[in-house]
Amino acid sequence: MKAIRIEATGGPEVMRLVEVETPSPGPGQIRIRQGAIGVNFIDTYHRGGLYPLSLPSGLGQEGAGVVDAVGEGVTRFKIGDRAGYCTGPIGGYAEAHVVAADRAVKLPEAMADEIAAASMLKGMTARFLLRKTFPVKQNNVVVVYSAAGGVGQIATQWAKHLGATVIGIVGSDAKAEIAKALGADHAIVSSREDIAKRVREITIGVGADVVYDSVGKDSFMASLDSLKPTGMMVSFGNSSGAVPEFSPLLLMQKGSLFLTRPTLFHYAASAEALQETADDLFGVIASSAVKIAAPQRYKLADAAQAHADLQARKTTGSVVLIP
Repeated sequence: MKAIRIEATGGPEVMRLVEVETPSPGPGQIRIRQGAIGVNFIDTYHRGGLYPLSLPSGLGQEGAGVVDAVGEGVTRFKIGDRAGYCTGPIGGYAEAHVVAADRAVKLPEAMADEIAAASMLKGMTARFLLRKTFPVKQNNVVVVYSAAGGVGQIATQWAKHLGATVIGIVGSDAKAEIAKALGADHAIVSSREDIAKRVREITIGVGADVVYDSVGKDSFMASLDSLKPTGMMVSFGNSSGAVPEFSPLLLMQKGSLFLTRPTLFHYAASAEALQETADDLFGVIASSAVKIAAPQRYKLADAAQAHADLQARKTTGSVVLIP
């Protein structure tokens, strides 16, 4: 089968399409013949070395397709079932991928592979952020970074569905229009506006209840300054680099703030919690409370270009690879 491999960390150019042996599932595992593969910012962290991998390595941890082989002891899936995964193992940039059965989810029959691969990791991330990390309630003021991006588009719609006032942070006027079309009450263009100042103006000096920040280093202080006293800062990404070290006293000085750095893995550690998270996501998609835009498609062979475009912020919504 064809798969993407890297032998060293670096830019998109380190990615190579190679021919490898098709893996067989072991006990407790299934093999998914993939119809679509999700591309996520965490893949660029793995490729670039921010999150170290043992090399050589594959990339990617999200995909959707049909089960074509089942390992010993698996009872949740059978050959021919539609299945998806978004929590690894790494190596999903391939025509087929072997995953633990308890790390896979059953897909609704009506959901296309491309929509599943475009929405699982991003949508389940939005779900734990909005429903578990800081449970959003009616009239909360919510700041969503990269509101025109993959997680941001879903989080913006879902937060509005929950009754929040949504302030979307975007990088351009074109992306501001996307965020507003998805339901954002306000859009702040970070390239020319002072984020914290605008949030204060919008909230008449009060500040936001929660900030969902996927940017990291470049936005961290602005996010803290956007919160009301005892508000929560949720740092869940590093697209601009990791947040520098700081004294916890800073949180007291800025209003006895709460800070968390969560990950989906801890909110979906069991097979039951993972499927519950997925089912909640699939439910809001089926009801049209959250609409998943058709993803931008790249051939598996063009994975390097997909990474380059993602990091250059040339994409909106989700990106998938088609084997």
